[in-house]
Amino acid sequence: MRLSAQTPLPASVQTPGYNRGAQAAGIVHIGIGAFHRAHQAVYTDDAMNAGDRDWGIIGVSLRSGDVAAQLNPQDGLYTVSSRSAAGTELRVIGAVQKVLVAADEAQAIIDAIAAPTTHIVSFTVTEKGYLRAADGSLDLDAAKRASSLYRFVGAALAARQTAGLGGLTLLSCDNLANNGAVLRRLMRQYLAAEQPGLIDWFDRECTCPATMIDRIVPATTDADRAAVEAALGARDEGAVVTEGFSQWVIEDDFAGPRPRWEAVGAELVADVAPYETAKLRMLNGAHSALAYIGLGRGHDFVHQAIADPAIRPVIERLMRAEAAPTIDAAPGQDLGAYADALLDRFANPALDHRLIQIAMDGSQKIPQRWLETLAWHQARGARCVSIETAIAAWIAFLRSDHPIDDPLADRLREAAAGPDAIEKLFGDGGLIASEWRPRNRD
Repeated sequence: MRLSAQTPLPASVQTPGYNRGAQAAGIVHIGIGAFHRAHQAVYTDDAMNAGDRDWGIIGVSLRSGDVAAQLNPQDGLYTVSSRSAAGTELRVIGAVQKVLVAADEAQAIIDAIAAPTTHIVSFTVTEKGYLRAADGSLDLDAAKRASSLYRFVGAALAARQTAGLGGLTLLSCDNLANNGAVLRRLMRQYLAAEQPGLIDWFDRECTCPATMIDRIVPATTDADRAAVEAALGARDEGAVVTEGFSQWVIEDDFAGPRPRWEAVGAELVADVAPYETAKLRMLNGAHSALAYIGLGRGHDFVHQAIADPAIRPVIERLMRAEAAPTIDAAPGQDLGAYADALLDRFANPALDHRLIQIAMDGSQKIPQRWLETLAWHQARGARCVSIETAIAAWIAFLRSDHPIDDPLADRLREAAAGPDAIEKLFGDGGLIASEWRPRNRD
């Protein structure tokens, strides 16, 4: 039996405490993968459980129809398994109403974004999904493709303007430094090229708040689905597995109504930057280092790599001695305690977070995770031994037999192959754009 709205569920499983069928969709989320379903959708479900109404989510898949095939036959329902050493908590999330697939339902996506009930369009498309060129500007050729987020949003904004509707909050939930400003800049570049008559309206009516998102969400396995089926008595093809910890920091800059996310654990702040920078350079930077160093030492999972006595000191130094000094912490933000908590989270034996999953898209992640820290120390005449160790491990990974899931995969392999790999990757004219350059090195 497949999970659906008609499935009788055990009393021990938390279910939505609101009438799902009576809720309008207030959010369209582009990139409805496992992370969104374990993070923003959970906060939204919690807000509706707490009394908010009309914040249902219409999900959009830009590439694959897999999530639509998982959730649509289940009435949008799916489970979240929160795992810790103490056990697993299982709940059913009801915030997602349906999933649309770009290749098949382009007009339906535009109509959903343009609907009067929609107030927020959010994004989890990973760093490469923003279609940036090497210099950080928008790759206009890519942005004009049928599956581009810019085409859908641009067409829907034009429809809203024509209909006399208000603008939208465009909410990036990806690991991009200053993600709100980046999204605004790229969206304006698209509009300037394709729909210049919308620019003034966009500037006046729409906002792009910055966010910091944090929850570890491994890829779901067949064993995970089997465990959920045993607990539910029903098959859940959309199941997600995560840790107990979750954090969401949002710049309080909305164009219109929003859920009361702050009532269910999110933090609404004036400046996201200190939290975002800490997450990118400490958590994400350590994750990427664990991935490449750990894979090189034969590990499969994060908890195995952090338990390796040859790796843990490298990770601790990266977070405490290299990344933390570069961060202008907010009042009350304790970076030492943050590092302690991260080490505990990495060591969670109940969460099989695969290193190869973290290793994907290195060319898109490394600048903000490692190179900004390197540039800060280089400007002060210092080096970062741990990050340099991680870079060496990344180059070894590029030279290995591991599959490379990266938009620059072929060029990275070629650049890494020779003795001048550092220069080809990071030097003047190298593949990876950064303020850091490999100069004055032994």
